[in-house]
Amino acid sequence: MRELRGKLVAVVGMAKSGIAAVELLIGQGARVIALDQKPVTDARLAAWGVAVSPQDPVAVSGIDLMVLSPGVPADADVAQAARRAGVPVIGDLELASWFLQGSTIGITGANGKTTTTAMTGHILQSAGIPAQVGGNIGTPPCQMAATSRPGQWNVLELSSFQLETTETFRAHIGAALNVTPDHLDRHYTFENYAAAKGKLFTNQTAEDFAVLNADDALTRSYSTAAQVHFFSALAPVQRGAFVRDGQIILDGEPLMQTAEVPLRGAHNVENTMAAAVMAKLAGAGNAQIRAAVMSFPGVEHRIEFAGTLNGVAWYNDSKATNVDAALKAIAAFEGGLWIILGGKDKDSDYAPLADALRGKVRGVLLIGAAAQKIARQLAGLPLHQCGTLDAAVREAGARAHTGDTVLLAPACASFDQFDGYEHRGREFKRLAAALGVRV
Repeated sequence: MRELRGKLVAVVGMAKSGIAAVELLIGQGARVIALDQKPVTDARLAAWGVAVSPQDPVAVSGIDLMVLSPGVPADADVAQAARRAGVPVIGDLELASWFLQGSTIGITGANGKTTTTAMTGHILQSAGIPAQVGGNIGTPPCQMAATSRPGQWNVLELSSFQLETTETFRAHIGAALNVTPDHLDRHYTFENYAAAKGKLFTNQTAEDFAVLNADDALTRSYSTAAQVHFFSALAPVQRGAFVRDGQIILDGEPLMQTAEVPLRGAHNVENTMAAAVMAKLAGAGNAQIRAAVMSFPGVEHRIEFAGTLNGVAWYNDSKATNVDAALKAIAAFEGGLWIILGGKDKDSDYAPLADALRGKVRGVLLIGAAAQKIARQLAGLPLHQCGTLDAAVREAGARAHTGDTVLLAPACASFDQFDGYEHRGREFKRLAAALGVRV
């Protein structure tokens, strides 16, 4: 249903992505109703003449199409009611793909996708290749449709929430970085979560490219009709990138020393390889890729250096919203850690953090709704129940000594106490700065 003029479309969820979907639909001549569980105060909706109704199955009467924002579960009651009435239900990514011009690079994974997406866009732009970056970060896909052009790359970070509601979306270059348990409160099983990620490759053809992590068995197993290129930190690959003797090799040619990657952690070498493979497929040369990687400033909330105070380094990794991401952050440091863990539980198993922290951590500062569960699973480590981020920051400031590191890597979602991981990360930096932490 790509001809939307005169159609009645319900958009469910009025956060940033939902508002962008409404704007795109109005631009296509559709009649739009907005549904949300909470009161919505965005003045743009009133200016567009869009009424906001409760997220109620009754509201689907007479609609031609339903568009779900990523934050709305695909099995929500209102979506189920629409399907029973024979109404097509899609997500904002599917809607955007109908109108995006140019070619698309789609990047998914449990961890690393924000950094890899931002780096891929940075390489292309630095190489003079037209590209815009968005998706699950920054600009919503529906908003990007207005600024897309023929001959331009749309570099998209894609979540499982966005991918699970796609039907015809097709990425010319698709990358799966890794798949580890996450969002089980939403997808119910790991198999469902992995299958949602795998939808990135469903509509690819032999003219497209799939970039897969050769070191991740599940990622490696995804089925695609596309031409497959791998990246690996452990073994050579024929097409793609791998590490040999401390050097990244790209398509058989030396690219750069791993030590030249400006981001902390071995996982960022993997992210760099994935970005390099995609940039090469999109037209960038090895010298351009190396120069751009070395000038890449990093991503806010991803092992972001927040400053020092009295010889103690402070790092913000608020984007570590699951256990695997927290493990990668912990591995990036030698020891002397004061780590802040906790937030909204996603039905996660925190036990793997114990071995990673043992012998490396000075204190575990627990916050949020998951604090008691984490404490049970990390019994034996030096635990401090802080409750709030404010209290955890003050505790770290009082206890850490010269040479130590304070790391926010919560391993949880943020929605128990914050509007999102960005809000949590910025609040961490604000609280640290109030103590005197300075870059």
